[in-house]
Amino acid sequence: MLVFGAFLAIVGATATAQSALVGEHFRTSALIDVVSSDAATTRAFVNAYVLPTDLTGDQPMNEAYQARLEAQFAALTRTGEILRIELRRPDGRIVAASDPALRGAMVPVAGEFAEALAGGAIAALGPSADAAAGPGSFESPTLVREFLPISVDGTILGVIGIWRDAEPILARLDDVRRQIVVVTLSAALIAAALLFLVFRTAQARLSRQTAALLESTRRDPLTEVLNHGAIVGLLAESLERARAAGRPIGIALVDIDNFRLLNDTHGHEAGDQTLLVLADTLAAHGVPGVELGRYGPDEFLLIAEPAAVAHLEPLVDRLRTELVDLSLRFDESERLPISISVGIATYPEHAASVTTLLSVAAQVLEGAKASGGDTVRVAERPSAGDVTETSTFDVLQGLVIAVDTKDRYTKRHSEDVARYATFIGQRIGMSAAELHTLGVAGLLHDVGKIGVPDQILRKPSKLTAGEYGVLQQHVALGDMIVRDLPDVDVIRAGIRHHHERWDGDGYLDRLEGEEIPLVARILAVADAFSAMTTTRPYRKSFGIQEALTRLGDASGTQLDERLVRVFMEGIERDSTAPLPGEPGTGRLWLPRRRVA
Repeated sequence: MLVFGAFLAIVGATATAQSALVGEHFRTSALIDVVSSDAATTRAFVNAYVLPTDLTGDQPMNEAYQARLEAQFAALTRTGEILRIELRRPDGRIVAASDPALRGAMVPVAGEFAEALAGGAIAALGPSADAAAGPGSFESPTLVREFLPISVDGTILGVIGIWRDAEPILARLDDVRRQIVVVTLSAALIAAALLFLVFRTAQARLSRQTAALLESTRRDPLTEVLNHGAIVGLLAESLERARAAGRPIGIALVDIDNFRLLNDTHGHEAGDQTLLVLADTLAAHGVPGVELGRYGPDEFLLIAEPAAVAHLEPLVDRLRTELVDLSLRFDESERLPISISVGIATYPEHAASVTTLLSVAAQVLEGAKASGGDTVRVAERPSAGDVTETSTFDVLQGLVIAVDTKDRYTKRHSEDVARYATFIGQRIGMSAAELHTLGVAGLLHDVGKIGVPDQILRKPSKLTAGEYGVLQQHVALGDMIVRDLPDVDVIRAGIRHHHERWDGDGYLDRLEGEEIPLVARILAVADAFSAMTTTRPYRKSFGIQEALTRLGDASGTQLDERLVRVFMEGIERDSTAPLPGEPGTGRLWLPRRRVA
């Protein structure tokens, strides 16, 4: 629109300038033509009717001769053309005129009249008030006035003044200007239409390319189904809609039996081919309302919207049955069967949150695989006492493993943040229970990054503004992932607010100072120190001393000054202080099962 508007403005200015230039050229040409024509007519007229003595003699002109001369002048006048003719002596006396009443009148020797006496025809266009004529008025408001000298042997004997009606000339001038504007604007409209079509086509192509690029960040490059982050994000959105509508949704976690052994025996190409066969088969059996995504190395996740929940189990049963008839052969191998194990769980029957729903499906899947594979199992309804602190932390364990599966750097970084945060908590006198919660919050503070596309999370250069905006949403997604677990309010606060700044310039809620929960302020210090002392995809790590200097520079603006001081003093003086690259002294918990 800016280019289009600039183009129209340029066209408008060009049309105006062209109109003015051509108008001035036409006006000059018209005056030259008029003067040339009138000069020729005057020359012929003077030669035929005017004697030198009529202008130089002291005696008045013969009345009969004068009357005949004025009759000839009157014959030359015509409405819309020549309005008046005056024959003047050099002293300004009118000796003859198209209007006999002007005979004998005196006019000042000034302006164009004086210039004509100096030699040379003079012509000008202007209002009738500036006519420089003898007494009387004119019918036209605008006149072309001409002063044509009469000379004999180089001596100016008099001047003939001619006044023409300028309105016809101006009308033709306006018509020429109008035609120029019409032609220019017509060309501009045609050009604008062409530009509009070009811009629209280009914009449509850019929009398609942008949509394709954005879509590619949500797709698994091998199977072209939704990737891990996209399918988990979609599950979170679907569960929120189902919660608001009071309706169920279902998920099916599909795992290829013996996939690791197949990969190790026949190579990654064989594994990729198996994944493609399964993805194509799943897509071919898709039903409306069921979304498909790659959840893990050899796992796919199906999400059934409320209307399709009842079709989920029959769908995966048909899929499992069809795979019985399929087989693959690699190099010299025999025909190898493909079988799957499936765990199915539904909201709200089996779980009330995204994390617990995935955890339940993973547990059911483990049971299906443990029974020998090639099995579809549905979760059982939990009893009233099943949701305990232990089950909550089992889910949290699964989330830590999910972070590790998504990005090993994020996992190591989170462990460092947990160590540094716990160290700060110890130095400010937190209780054992608070330290435990703080450590869990440190491990999970970046759990939302499982929903960030790999192209952004692992980009080896500075992020664009749009990419940074996507990255910022990881705190909201992390909060959404854990918010329905019981007794995790402090952990949620750490996850959502650890990127707030002391000066209020952070994200997402722009909290300021002590509005930021203490757990988030502690995590912010630990997160900053870990980020600086760890090699990232886009830069090498800083040394400890430089990191501490930068940490001090950020205190009071980005970070809580008191917590920075506590941490820096501990790192510099405490021999037991955790340092970058050191393993933790112990795990906050030992995962008892793997959540895929």
